[in-house]
Amino acid sequence: MSTYTIERDIEIEAPIDVVWRTITEPELIRTWFSDTADVEARPGAVGSLTFRADTDTPNVVNITVVAADRPHRFSYRWVYPPGELAAEANSTLVTFTLVADGDERTRLRVVESGLDQMDLTDDEKQKFLEQHRHGWQVQGDRLRALFASGHSSSP
Repeated sequence: MSTYTIERDIEIEAPIDVVWRTITEPELIRTWFSDTADVEARPGAVGSLTFRADTDTPNVVNITVVAADRPHRFSYRWVYPPGELAAEANSTLVTFTLVADGDERTRLRVVESGLDQMDLTDDEKQKFLEQHRHGWQVQGDRLRALFASGHSSSP
């Protein structure tokens, strides 16, 4: 495993189908992850996520869906330059793997990989790694808290 890979395991008190919808449907992605979401859970679909939408400098991140195997696996490439197609050399791969743990619990594993292949200095890679590791910690906690507060995947 690369030293530039981020892995996060999250235990969620919700059925797998509910968690799947929450990580793949735009109106539900906005409840825990980004301010806006324009994405379709279909391989090859191109979309975007917007962070800090209410500021003078919103961060719009392009994404390209790689896999969508409902309800077990959803992955996309992101953080590639505007106007370019997602590729191993210009993006990282985010993979959500969902495993049902009984009827009312889901184990969600988030892995962000591919930073090794990007044309960045070691310092830039380390900064990216630290920012995204912190980000996945925060977002994973937000997702877990969303379900702990009674979220049922209704928009």
